Amino acid sequence: MRLPLRWGLPLAAAAILLVTTGGRQTIGLFVAPLDEATGLGIVGISLAVAIGQFVWGATQPFFGAVADRFGPGRVIVLGAVLLALGTAAIPFVHTEGELIAALGILSATGAGAASFSILIGSMMQRLPPERRSFAAGFVNAGGSLGQFVFAPIVQVVISSFGWVTAMFALAATSLLIVPLAWPMRRREAIHIATGAAAVPMTTLWAQLRIAAAEPSYWLLHLGFFTCGFHVAFLVTHLPGEVRLCGLPASISANALAIIGLANIAGSLGAGWLGNRVRMKHLLFWLYLSRAVAVLLYLMAPKTALTFYVFAGVLGVTWLSTVPPTAGLVGKLFGVRYLATLFGLTLLSHQLGGFYGAWLGGLAVANFGDYGWMWYADALLATMAALTNLPIREARVVRAPAPAAAE
Repeated sequence: MRLPLRWGLPLAAAAILLVTTGGRQTIGLFVAPLDEATGLGIVGISLAVAIGQFVWGATQPFFGAVADRFGPGRVIVLGAVLLALGTAAIPFVHTEGELIAALGILSATGAGAASFSILIGSMMQRLPPERRSFAAGFVNAGGSLGQFVFAPIVQVVISSFGWVTAMFALAATSLLIVPLAWPMRRREAIHIATGAAAVPMTTLWAQLRIAAAEPSYWLLHLGFFTCGFHVAFLVTHLPGEVRLCGLPASISANALAIIGLANIAGSLGAGWLGNRVRMKHLLFWLYLSRAVAVLLYLMAPKTALTFYVFAGVLGVTWLSTVPPTAGLVGKLFGVRYLATLFGLTLLSHQLGGFYGAWLGGLAVANFGDYGWMWYADALLATMAALTNLPIREARVVRAPAPAAAE
């Protein structure tokens, strides 16, 4: 029986993001065993991960434009194949260049073709305005659920059968995206609700010029840069931080799983609040809470309980910035080219991700710990919170309650 559009697209998009994000967010668990097997060193591996972060973001505007023009189905299937091939190639690398090609380019390109901008953008185009914010949060929660499911399973497979088997398992799992893309093969009617700066039925290049001239759009980019820095640093180097504290690897896997579980609630909550409060205020509090959480972590004793509480607090905000950021882009410019415009903000997000992953490796190699990275993360999160306040966003207008029948 075919699911109605009301649930079919969000469920399919959430399931696809579960697979793509679940695998990507466990990459930190492979850093130590990959270093032991290849001898490439933490800096070289961090560079490959950083390039992958950037390529994942850089490909999304391109694939978003293709999906805006031809529909998302074929784009997602192509992404699944590239992701599987790139992941399966990683156990065969022997040099830094080979690792960059497999992990940093091929695998990351595939993940970019089946990720946030294509999934959320294409889905929001096909839903009425009143359902877009919560649907974006629902899809985003699928990625968080993937992190919760994948992190402990991947760690168990690494511990029991080795990292190579775990990597091949991730490659095989990536192919599940192919049948999941089936509900998104059609090009349903697009609900083009104009935003404050949108031009009905304009061309892509005209819309890009409009966006480039809008200061609020660039403020969103700046905030999202910090989000990428934060997420990539923790995904890549949280296992290393746990190891430096003399704690077992299972704690880092459990912490990553807790982040994913907490962000299911955070994503759904952000999607629900997006129809009730200004999204820029929501982003302000999400970013500021990250800064506070990092500073409290630095003052706390480094025990398993500390990492679990820290993971739970951060998890509420982890990817909860995605629904309000996508929602603000839709408010400003409409949804006709949302996959492209939101994809460009994700490029800024992953530029931050590049520095978060790469500089983390440089920090621990040169200073022996991640101290300066934690302080930089807290400072950037505070700046991101303040950056969102000047964004031009209309007040949320509540629909009047229906009069009671007499």
